[in-house]
Amino acid sequence: MNPQGERWTAEQVLALAPDAASRKAGAKLAAPGPWSGASAHTDGGTGGGAGALWGECKGSGSTPYRTVVDLAGDGGPAFHCSCPSRKFPCKHALGLLLLWSEGEAAVPSSAATPPEWAGQWLERRRQRAERAAGGGPDGGTAPAPVDAEAARRRSERRARRIAEGAAELERRLADLLRGGLAAVEGAAYGQWDETAARMVDAQAPGLAARVRELASVVGAGSVEGTDRASRLLEECALLHTLGQGYLRVEELPESLAATVRTRVGITSDAAALLASVPPVRDRWLVLAQRDADDGRLTTRRIWLYGRSTGRMALLLSYGAAGRAPELSLPVGLALDADLAFHPSARPLRAALGRRYGPPEPSPAPPPGGDTEAALRAYGEALRDDPWLESWPVVLSAVTPVPDADGKGWQVADAPGESALPVPPGGGGDDMGLWRLTAISGGGPVPVFGECGHRGFTPLTTWAPEPVAL
Repeated sequence: MNPQGERWTAEQVLALAPDAASRKAGAKLAAPGPWSGASAHTDGGTGGGAGALWGECKGSGSTPYRTVVDLAGDGGPAFHCSCPSRKFPCKHALGLLLLWSEGEAAVPSSAATPPEWAGQWLERRRQRAERAAGGGPDGGTAPAPVDAEAARRRSERRARRIAEGAAELERRLADLLRGGLAAVEGAAYGQWDETAARMVDAQAPGLAARVRELASVVGAGSVEGTDRASRLLEECALLHTLGQGYLRVEELPESLAATVRTRVGITSDAAALLASVPPVRDRWLVLAQRDADDGRLTTRRIWLYGRSTGRMALLLSYGAAGRAPELSLPVGLALDADLAFHPSARPLRAALGRRYGPPEPSPAPPPGGDTEAALRAYGEALRDDPWLESWPVVLSAVTPVPDADGKGWQVADAPGESALPVPPGGGGDDMGLWRLTAISGGGPVPVFGECGHRGFTPLTTWAPEPVAL
């Protein structure tokens, strides 16, 4: 909720859902029938509930589920529900937000103190935020002193382990090329999977991820119209340059060295980054939010655009298996905040720092370009980071159309002079592509997405409000 009391749209609420099943279940609860005591808090009050929603939802049992949403937290909206769901937000939180989005008649605004069960949770969140900022009533708890020497020794030990892992990987690649790519068959998949596990043991998760990509090519036939040998050679070359880059990281320019360290899996935690890197303050427009679940970890990617700086930024947050990350920023909102960018030759990933107010609606799309400008932006980024899969871009006016053979799709510039292919599953799933096609109606629309070597993946469009695909 923003100071003017504007409410989110249904699309902005549904962008928070961890999966399609949650969106469907939440939509079923977006009606007054199951809810009692649903209300929205609109000022500071005494219950810690500024920018909060709460309500009780009747379920299958005798006791209703108690749901509360904090819309004013520094890390974005947060959710609590007494239901047993392990998804965040659960269907009850989504249903309450959807009901609230319908207006004052559905969920009235009130300056009254929240009920005890909601107020206690909101107060605990406020106290945790104050302790984290060192601003509690007692001045906060001072952080534990850092043993700089111990930290240095740990860093050196990890650097040695990664170097050993990179050297082992180089030997493995040399053996592969010595024997010939044609000799690699499906039985070799397990060997590369074992190599990936060794990279994890070497504390190099970035190398492990690229080895697993190589393993997936080894175990496949033709890949997206490209023969396996060509893909194998491509992945081997990327692995070789990354391994050699790390083994000679001290000889590289600092920006490229930082990129190599990040690619092998060495990153700074958010607190250390925010304390050491000058922040970039801007009004950051939330362009897209997308979750990926590998069965062990849920990774949330949130793309931002700075209205004043024109910079793109990517926030990453994580949740344990079956649980969505807590950080959630609905598409179409803008927040006045500091970002600290991770060091890189082409900085993109960032950590969210101080926020100077709650998010506010910002329905207008950022400025964009044509498909040639998108390819140029990706090419320039690739020059600085050879391992980059894609780069975020805004296409100002494109139309989704079938490609020449009718087997796939592409997004074409309004004049129709150039186009980018949409890879299979573009927009996260085929439904996203069909949604983009329906919104376009055969005409040009602005689209945000990722442009890479496989084409353009659409993530958000504007018609005229932002719609997550």
